[in-house]
Amino acid sequence: MYGASYAEIMDESPALARERERAAFDQAIDLMKRAEAADAPPELRQEATSFLQRLWSLLIDDLANPENALSTELRADLISIGLWNMSRADQILRGDAAGFEALIYVNTLVRDGLQ
Repeated sequence: MYGASYAEIMDESPALARERERAAFDQAIDLMKRAEAADAPPELRQEATSFLQRLWSLLIDDLANPENALSTELRADLISIGLWNMSRADQILRGDAAGFEALIYVNTLVRDGLQ
């Protein structure tokens, strides 16, 4: 996912693309769960939020592309979810939000919807 553009990955195979998306969500969820532990170092919170924001930034860029094959309504809904994720991650970094529980829940739902 990191060396190629998202469009190139989607051209390879939709099933492979969904598998890679699920793997990226798995990594984000794992990082957030580890960062939520009571003894987690602050660097792990930074790593988890940074990864999540990069993931959603990439997805939002693709969802905003008019050539994206998803319906306009679904794309708009996912963009809204992505913007919320990025905002919530900022709140966590500033100390305005307590933890990752809501982010873990929402991202797990999105990951599970990738089929």
